[in-house]
Formats: sequence, structure tokens, C-alpha cells
Amino acid sequence: MSTILDLHSHSEASEDSRAPLEAYLNWLKLRRTERPVDGIVLTEHRQFNKNADYRALEDKFGVLVLKASEVETDYGHMLVFGVTDEMTSRFDFANVHLPAQAVIDEIARMGGVVIPCHPGRPNVGLFEHYSKKPSLENVVAVEVYNGGSRKGEDERSQQHRCRGIKGGENGCNIEPTAMCCKDEEYSR
Repeated sequence: MSTILDLHSHSEASEDSRAPLEAYLNWLKLRRTERPVDGIVLTEHRQFNKNADYRALEDKFGVLVLKASEVETDYGHMLVFGVTDEMTSRFDFANVHLPAQAVIDEIARMGGVVIPCHPGRPNVGLFEHYSKKPSLENVVAVEVYNGGSRKGEDERSQQHRCRGIKGGENGCNIEPTAMCCKDEEYSR
């Protein structure tokens, strides 16, 4: 059995989202027949709230809530899945200049996964940096579709022919953006 997750979503804890988590979960519940999303992964900007417990909201809305983070690196924004204490001790997630290659390699060594997000976006996208710097090693996938992208950004990502995920970003922008996953463990 597959689980459909929005792998890139924010609540009002991130500066570019005005959507309270409860409102987003209610929106998903009300649209379950047209958008059968089983859960979301909160990827708040430059932070990871280890102690946040969303089980009451999960029960209320019937939507799984997992936690990850969106960090900023010298190659743009990246989603970090499987966040552990070791990762948050090694990297200051609030630092907007994290070294991308070290983040990718070290997070993988610690059991996590790093996915560059909105890579076709100017300034903060991976492919903008590839035009000026060498390509990164060990990139397992990129976010090829982002519900908050402007015209041309997703197409630019898809031109690079990378393995990809889809993310909703910024609350209720979850058009056909979810990805199917099987039996994966994420931070809860």
C-alpha cells in the first residue's frame, strides 16, 4: 500500500507562509476526494522543532504530520529528511550559508536524506548555482515540481533530468504535487 505525502510544506512558523497548520490540515481533509493526500511533511525554514507533537491534529483531521527542515546552503535551499539530534548538533540550521556538499554528505552518513528544493528558482535554486560552480556530488534527487513555483521554474528543473520529488510548499498550493512513498520512516 502506498502513502501519498506532500513532502514540502510550511506553516506560519516559516516567514513565507501565512497558513496556520490547522487550516492547512482542514483544507486537505475537505478536499480528500479530489486530492487524496495522506500526510504532509513540515519543512520549516532554518529550524527543526524536535518537541512539536502534532498527534492531536492528526487525529482531528485524519492527516499524518511528519517533520523535516528546509535549510539554506551555498548552493540554494535544501530539504533535510530524517532529522536527528546529531544533525542539528553538527549543523546550525539557522545559518543561511551552510556548505551544501558537507550537508549532503554528512546528513547521508547520519542516516538522513537531502533534496535540493525548487532547484529551477533564480538565486536560491540549485541549477542557478550550477551555472557558476561545479556540480554537487551525491545528490539523490531534486524537487522537480513545487506548488509555489513561478512559470518556467519547474520546467528548468525538469530539463536537468534528475530523479525527482514533488512538493506543495507554502500551505495550500498542493495541486497534483504529492509523491508516493512506501514504508519510509521520517521524523515525527
